[in-house]
Amino acid sequence: MEAPQTSDKYDIPAHVPPELVHPIGLTEGPEFLAAPYPFMAGLHDRLPPIFYSPSLTHGGAWHLIRHADCYFTLRHPELFTTAGATPFPRDPNNYFYFIPLEIDPPDHKKYRTVLEPMFSPRGIAKLEESIRQRANALIDQFIDQGECEFTTAFGRPLPVSVFLDLMGLPQDMLDTFVGWAMSLLHAQDRVAAATAMREISAYLAAVIAEKTKSPDDGAVSTIVHAAPDGVPLTEREIFGFVFFLFIAGLDTVFAAFNNIFAWLAENPKGRQEIIDNPDNIDGVVEELLRVYTVTFSGRTLTQDYEMHGVKMKKGDKITSILPAANYDPTVFENPREVNFNRPRKPTLAFAGGVHSCMGAHLARLETKVSISEFLRRIPNFQLKEGTKIEYWPGGVVGPKTVPLIW
Repeated sequence: MEAPQTSDKYDIPAHVPPELVHPIGLTEGPEFLAAPYPFMAGLHDRLPPIFYSPSLTHGGAWHLIRHADCYFTLRHPELFTTAGATPFPRDPNNYFYFIPLEIDPPDHKKYRTVLEPMFSPRGIAKLEESIRQRANALIDQFIDQGECEFTTAFGRPLPVSVFLDLMGLPQDMLDTFVGWAMSLLHAQDRVAAATAMREISAYLAAVIAEKTKSPDDGAVSTIVHAAPDGVPLTEREIFGFVFFLFIAGLDTVFAAFNNIFAWLAENPKGRQEIIDNPDNIDGVVEELLRVYTVTFSGRTLTQDYEMHGVKMKKGDKITSILPAANYDPTVFENPREVNFNRPRKPTLAFAGGVHSCMGAHLARLETKVSISEFLRRIPNFQLKEGTKIEYWPGGVVGPKTVPLIW
């Protein structure tokens, strides 16, 4: 095996050409955190379509920014595996996979089918009225105050409370659950992440034991009692499935809401266009989720592979920068412009291929209802004077606070 080459403080694998090494600080660097979306959109202007970015926190990975390349990677699990795709610390002596994310075909489908009825368009459509009622109940609490800290008053409690109902988990632990997720996803601290992992693990183990004895119609109970192909899931399969769903549901829609409402606060013409054209709300949602895609996609090469003349090695890590892909100028004309009448093209807001997000239909519905109801009741709002939007580091891109006034 070739010895790694060292570039300043980073260890660079010997097969990586020096001219393709660009430490961009994705998810944690100061330039990224100052303005993550202009930063990711701007990658197309200054970097090749594939480059290698080292990181002292996460190790090095090849980064993809073009829509076609990311789309290809997502749709070819035989080349780009999700096994070990999540960096969360796990006990090697009691290891579990995040299911179904870290399971490739053909086994992937048997896990995904467990929750498909619940997360299908038909299953999610049943929730619309309850989501609308919940949104209005939250707005009732702050509308007369003339201001709110959006992230804690609406952006977090709406999607997380809906998710907890789906999971069959208690609403009175919402803040505890979110705190665990924030430590795991944003702390950038291995000790804090390991502590959160232990606390979540202990809690979920107790919940799984409870649901085993007392089934209900929530997602956790559904997983616990599932028997795909007639074979009950093992203890580790159940745990990995429940753990992944728990983490995946607590932060992504929350982050998307915060991004979107910060944009709405700063764009009165955009708000008015939404109000004036209520029948185009689906187009609005798709465009805002394109512009504010919040996640990335990690893979590992299963074999040596060449892309754009770049020779990568089996075992190399690959990061598809999905927000950058959704700013690809070869796919989206004037990609930085928010255009609610943009010709519909597939975005990668929810990844793609067999590992596309199970919660995509739910996220779209929650976003649709939230924008519609908020603008119906509070049509004119803005960021509190002097506000500078700051972003959390980590693999889910969202503002720390969004203080609104009206």
